[in-house]
Amino acid sequence: MEPAPTFTVFTPTFNRSRTLHRVRNSLTCQSFRDFEWLIVDDGSSDNTAELVESWQDDSDFPIRYLRQENQGKHIAVNRGVENARGELFLILDSDDTCVPDALERFIHHWNAIPADIRETFSGVTCLCQDERGNIVGDTFPENVWDADYQTLVYKHRIRGEKWGFHTTAVMRAFPFPEVDKRIYVGESYVWRRIGRQYKQRHINEALRIYHQDETAGQITKRPLKQAARSRKYYLAHLREDFDIMRSYPMFAVRLAGNYARYSFHEGEGLWRQIRNAFCEDLRVALVLALCVVPGWTFFLRDELRERFSERWQ
Repeated sequence: MEPAPTFTVFTPTFNRSRTLHRVRNSLTCQSFRDFEWLIVDDGSSDNTAELVESWQDDSDFPIRYLRQENQGKHIAVNRGVENARGELFLILDSDDTCVPDALERFIHHWNAIPADIRETFSGVTCLCQDERGNIVGDTFPENVWDADYQTLVYKHRIRGEKWGFHTTAVMRAFPFPEVDKRIYVGESYVWRRIGRQYKQRHINEALRIYHQDETAGQITKRPLKQAARSRKYYLAHLREDFDIMRSYPMFAVRLAGNYARYSFHEGEGLWRQIRNAFCEDLRVALVLALCVVPGWTFFLRDELRERFSERWQ
């Protein structure tokens, strides 16, 4: 049996045969070679399977291909984690690229974490750049900075595209929920839960190149109704991080407002929303009650936008 690679570079894809070559070209150029490329096809109807098969026959690194019925990126990630052979799990989307020394820099910073505390870290996160070389989003407070997800988001309010890996073991311990394939589950849902137990090392190096390509197929589409079905995750976020968010109340207000907004879209009235929240936590219910009005306002805005869009189509 071949030894396990250091990295599993994982790509979930849906009808991206036109852009998938970007990932392959990036991996072909990597200076660090101890990795596998694992692709989970989320029910593509294009020639993705044939394209990947042709690459498998002519590649100097392992390429593995799995196919599932169309269920969404979060479920594709779970399949990838289940089948990963690498110690470290790195998601590289099917329309993006990375710099030639990306894996080399990642493993350098991972190994630089002292061995006696490395088990308290889940991985390394870096910056992203656009196609013109501009940094996307905020930089980190220090060039090498250790922090959990909650400190990153609530205290320092770091925004914008970031990229990084977690250990495969941690990813297996924190899978995406698979209650209903119609329900979109954002990546932050899992990153937040990981952050309650682990830190990450954050580095001010732009290793991923973020491409804007609106014409390619998308594995994660989030129309309004699908977002509404995921409203319970706003409630879970609010409940689980409530103690932390007491120091950053605007985050609690935003989550509660969005929960109310999407609940109205699903036909769930005010009293039922509050009753459901009371079943969870009295403090959460009080915040939700205070945020019903802004939630209702955003719900009306959504309705007006949708009607205006339909009128002019």
